Amino acid sequence: MKLVLASNNAKKLKELQALFQPIGLELVTQGSLGIPEAEEPFHTFVENALTKARHAARESGLPALADDSGLAVDALGGAPGVLSARYATLFGREKSDAENNRVLLEKLTGVADRRARFVCALVAVRAADDPEPLVAMGRWHGEILGSASGEGGFGYDPLLFIPSLERSVAALSAEEKNRLSHRALASQDLLRQMRESWHLG
Repeated sequence: MKLVLASNNAKKLKELQALFQPIGLELVTQGSLGIPEAEEPFHTFVENALTKARHAARESGLPALADDSGLAVDALGGAPGVLSARYATLFGREKSDAENNRVLLEKLTGVADRRARFVCALVAVRAADDPEPLVAMGRWHGEILGSASGEGGFGYDPLLFIPSLERSVAALSAEEKNRLSHRALASQDLLRQMRESWHLG
């Protein structure tokens, strides 16, 4: 079964492709089909993911999968949240992982409460007007470090330290991350729902 991924993020595609392989799903990016990215006007991960999934399904005529994910920091009231990918631009800086990380560390200067979590909302629809979208959430709790650590991953991975693993997310192997991450947790839940509701795998 072919599913359109409502994202053009190659690293995200790679992670999700590995996670959904067990039930024989083939993911293709919307960009490879010439589909532009959808607007993400909402304040919640779930609403944005649903909007992106419906848009990709409408434009492609295929079932679609959308991921909306980011970092939520307790001391910042849940920010950067749905604006995680472009957090630095809110402060007049360029959009890049490095600038996002720099701004986050600046905002947390002198802040004792470093609790944070990666959040992932995954939504799958069979068609644009599917009345029963499948929705799954995953949360991966940790703490924000004082400086970057680790060479792997992307986004805020170098800054989120997972106490139970005694390492940052960026210091984990791709296999470990695919087993433990917020995206992995949401994927496992969505896979279960797809097996039950879509009779896959």
